[in-house]
Amino acid sequence: LSVDKIAQLSLLYKWLNSFPFLFLSGAGYHSESKAKEYKHVCKRACQRAVDRLKAGAFAVEAVAAALVELEDSPFTNAGMGSNLNLSGEIECDASIMDGKSLHYGAVGAISGIKNPVLVANRLLNEAQKGKLSAGRIPPCFLVGQGAHDWAVTHGIPPCPSEKMATKFSLSAYKRNKRKMELAEKMDTGHNQTKKRRQSSENENGSGCLDTVGAIVVDQEGNVAAAVSSGGLAMKHPGRVGQAAHYGCGCWAENACNMNPYSTAVSTSGCGEHLIRTMLARECSAAMQSEDAHQALLEAMQHKFISSPFLASEDRVLGGVIVLRCCRCVEAQPSQDIQGALVEFLWSHTTESMCVGYMSAQDSKAKVTGFSIGAGL
Repeated sequence: LSVDKIAQLSLLYKWLNSFPFLFLSGAGYHSESKAKEYKHVCKRACQRAVDRLKAGAFAVEAVAAALVELEDSPFTNAGMGSNLNLSGEIECDASIMDGKSLHYGAVGAISGIKNPVLVANRLLNEAQKGKLSAGRIPPCFLVGQGAHDWAVTHGIPPCPSEKMATKFSLSAYKRNKRKMELAEKMDTGHNQTKKRRQSSENENGSGCLDTVGAIVVDQEGNVAAAVSSGGLAMKHPGRVGQAAHYGCGCWAENACNMNPYSTAVSTSGCGEHLIRTMLARECSAAMQSEDAHQALLEAMQHKFISSPFLASEDRVLGGVIVLRCCRCVEAQPSQDIQGALVEFLWSHTTESMCVGYMSAQDSKAKVTGFSIGAGL
């Protein structure tokens, strides 16, 4: 894949007196039969987050609210209705990052929790309170049963795994299981090894990668990012994808002396590809360049598509949404008027990517995407 096979969209908002914005996405394959449902849930998530921003919530609270809405939908591969693993169980990954404090919270391979992002957010909040008893460092990343138990002890209600599976996820699991059983009955050999590899690529292709993520800037100019995923279909139990890994699933960092722009990033796609390239952090760093559009193109090309860490891969699957903003002051005869320059860009190598966005000034959310390989 080359740069001309990446879809891009750039939005520019300039000279706003207040600037809460919410952007969210999911990359992978979105069937046309479910396009309407995808768009509706994206709009609801945008509205929920913007309502929180209008009420004075910080970016990290709003981004968590957006993810909860996406996790609750049976049409996304996050929370309810997530992909099932080889054992027929749901294990989810999620992470969240606050650009103001630079704190991060994450859970991996967690079962029995309807909204994994709430556990990640609670980890972030607890870490901000400082050390535990006897000077212990509070955790920022928990996995498996330990993550589940920690969540329950901190007031997050459990949800039986069987209630998290939907007719869509169960049907996909049964279909994938039959394919695997059929492959195992076939003769072994070089040709069979090749067939199994191709089958694995198809089952772990872009049809199973619809991770969800969101990025936000609040009225104070703080940024936050979050991501949540049920992981690859038929994954090995205990597998943790990019949605939980630091610098891979999401990144948020307010502007400082060294960085003139605040940035927030969320990724989606094949977790193993995104982990090995730390794409979220790489894209955030690239956004400090003057030309954001060109910087994202180069980051996707050199840090992901042509990355030496992915040289052995036939297909490189991923998508990213990026927000960058800065405070602006324009001199006026009577007073200084402070506003914001906000840029939103997105890029993907997957078959499609659904993107929703909304500002506090918008009456309703806008949703775009479902494109197949072509530039926008």
